[in-house]
Parts: sequence; structure tokens; C-alpha cells
Amino acid sequence: MKKTTILLLAICATGLTYVSCSSNDSDKTTQADVSSIGASIAIDASTEMDIKTALQVSSKPSATGKTTETSPGICGTITVTQQSAESYPKVFTIDYGTAGCVDNQLARKGKLKVTLSGPVTTTGSKMTVERINYSLSGIKLEGTIEYVNTTSVATVPQFSRKVTNGKFTDLAGRVFLNSGTVTVKQTAGVDTPFVLEDNVYEMPEGTHTVTDKDGATLTLTVQESLIKKYSCDFISKGRLKIQGGILNGVVDYGNNDCDKTYTYTNENGTSFNLSM
Repeated sequence: MKKTTILLLAICATGLTYVSCSSNDSDKTTQADVSSIGASIAIDASTEMDIKTALQVSSKPSATGKTTETSPGICGTITVTQQSAESYPKVFTIDYGTAGCVDNQLARKGKLKVTLSGPVTTTGSKMTVERINYSLSGIKLEGTIEYVNTTSVATVPQFSRKVTNGKFTDLAGRVFLNSGTVTVKQTAGVDTPFVLEDNVYEMPEGTHTVTDKDGATLTLTVQESLIKKYSCDFISKGRLKIQGGILNGVVDYGNNDCDKTYTYTNENGTSFNLSM
């Protein structure tokens, strides 16, 4: 598996790594302002990581029928609860322990509870991910993710991804509340349902909001479809519209390269090259 860039260590200091800026110190758009954008992007990235983990655990064919098992690439202990081998709902609890363990350079603690109402590949099925005393590299994550299969055309699987009661607390104790819904379409890997590495997802629409401790809110809206490869840790292409306070601009994820860089350009022309 491709090594994971250490996303959340950057959040500990400023919410992002500051690479370069075309502005000067007199501009209203400062590095501190842009750090709130970095926190917003990191919240979305951590949501994607947890969905990726949930899919990895729950998409395997039921072969062993064991109530406790392990999965390659996941350091936690997985407990499966269901009435019978083929019955639903099916509940997977991934327990990383109170001391934690390391998955692909990310230290995880606590639990992820994944509940399936039916096979994730079946229209109408819902996968719910609950975070229980859960953290990534010391960053506390709370809230529930709902991933619902809304497919109407069999060759183009589609899902809605909804975050409720999201709460992100960094190592400095800064708190960001978050919520929102996006539409996700699978554009590659449909013919291999039990192989995840070749999956590619497109997010054509959606909005989420992030609110800091002072009540300042950023609204992030998909402006140009976001491309997320399962084999990559971050979105590789697309644009997000950012609005909130003095911030009014666009995040551009680049040209579909599997990297951790992106650019924020404010409406006044100020441009920041950033890296998670």
C-alpha cells in the first residue's frame, strides 16, 4: 500500500503546511486565515480515510464466519456482530485500543463502529460509521458518517455521504464543528466489487460547513467535480468554493496527481500554495 502522508501532524501547528504565498504582510488574507481552510480540508480528508477503512473492513466476502478477526493494513481488532452469516444488520467494531496502534504511519486510538443495513453494493443500503473515543495521531474526531447507496444506473454506483455532529479537536485544543452532505459516484473499478484498489470516485456536488470556537463559519461547496482515487489518500483533482468572513475564493486540487498539494486563491488574487 502506498505510504500515507502524515496529514494530521501538520494540523497540530497551523492546520496545514505553508509553502508559498504571492501576497505581502499588509494583505487581509493572512496565513492564519488560510489555516482555517487547511483545517476544513483536513476534516474532509479524515472523513474519507474513515470511510476507506470502513469499506475495507465491510466489503470482504463473508468467508470465515468468525466473530473476531483481523484485516491486512488495519492494526485494530475487528469484531463482527450479526444474527447469522448472511443476515443484516451487520456490525463491525474496529478497536484500536486505549494505547493505540499505527496504521500506515497514522496512530489510531479508540473505536470505529461500522453498521451495514445491507450489502454496500445494493441500492438503498446504508453504511454508518460512528467514532467512539477515537483519534488520529492525537487529533480527536467525533460524529457520525452515513454512506447510503443511491444508485439508479447499475453501471454507475452512486452514494450520498453525510456527516452529522462532526467535531474536530486538534492537539492545541482548537475545536471545529462540521457537517454536510456530498454526492459520490464510482467511475472506475465497478467490475471488481471485492477489489478496492482500482476504485475511482467522483464528487459532482455537495456542501459542508466548518465552524470554529468563535462561531466563524466556512462554507465549502463543490465547484468542479472532485476526483478521489481509492489508492490515493487525498483528493487529486477538482475545485471547492470557499466562503466565510473575509475568505472568498477557490481551492484547486491540481491535475489528478496522487499528491498532498493544493492551491487556495482568494477573490483579490492572493494565491497560496499549500500542502497537507
